[in-house]
Amino acid sequence: MSGMSVDKDMRSSLGERRVREMKKMMKKKNAPYFFLAPMLVLFAVFMIYPIIDSLILSFQDFTEGNYVFCGLQNYITMFHDPVFWKSLKNTFIYLAVQVPVMVVLSLLLGVLVEQAFLKFRSGFRMSIFLPSVTALVAYAIVFKLLFNTDFGLVNHALTALGFDGVDWLNTVWGARSAIIIGITWRWTGYNTIIMIAGLKNIPMELYESAEIDGASFFQKFVYITVPMVKSIIVFVSITSTIGTLQLFDESFILTNGGPNNATITIGHYLYNTGFSYYKFGYAAAISYALVVIIGVLSFVQFRITKGGENE
Repeated sequence: MSGMSVDKDMRSSLGERRVREMKKMMKKKNAPYFFLAPMLVLFAVFMIYPIIDSLILSFQDFTEGNYVFCGLQNYITMFHDPVFWKSLKNTFIYLAVQVPVMVVLSLLLGVLVEQAFLKFRSGFRMSIFLPSVTALVAYAIVFKLLFNTDFGLVNHALTALGFDGVDWLNTVWGARSAIIIGITWRWTGYNTIIMIAGLKNIPMELYESAEIDGASFFQKFVYITVPMVKSIIVFVSITSTIGTLQLFDESFILTNGGPNNATITIGHYLYNTGFSYYKFGYAAAISYALVVIIGVLSFVQFRITKGGENE
């Protein structure tokens, strides 16, 4: 009897030990989730919930003090809204002009800054990057003063050189040009730093071999630099496209969308619809139209460039 009781005690102690080990293993497996839980809760509350709620809101309309389901009416209204199409047209004008110019400039500046003969390269990198850390509102106000028709520094310089002043902020292409110049000034430096990071990964042996073969600077740039940073160029192009499609501050502060909505962007019109006209359901529909446009353009860019992979 005593032997049986001993065996029983041993089995029970082994069982308890296994239970404790299993509990420890479960605690170790669950530990990451406990640490991630606060971030996941915040992400769900401030990201997932607003996305779902705004999608539902895009199918609703505010009527007699309540939001009521209206089906696709907001989207139908959007397709017949001339201001929406004008804002989309303006945004694509900025996209078509500014993004290629900025990508080319950032690549050329990156190559120039990385030349061995250039001294104080770190200082040049810092000065190029500084505009991108300037507050959006602050730089937009500065550019509004620079392009002022009566006392702006730009018109003063043009007059001093013998040219006529331009009514930058009150004419269609003058205002669009001011916005494009402002965006290019602010974001070129940011993209230049990204380009420099890609340029540093190019093996110097390629340039040395090309020099031995008698290649010129232009030939090295075309046949070595550009192909080797193709993926970076694609990345910069896609991120710049997304940023331009979301453009708001420059249109809002520099021109307030004028003259006659000639410079209003889709982001600016989205803001006006929601916070000036209080049509939040319609604004939500515009926001999801913008999401679809960004997704389609990014996909097309990625497919056309094959993700920046070299053939």
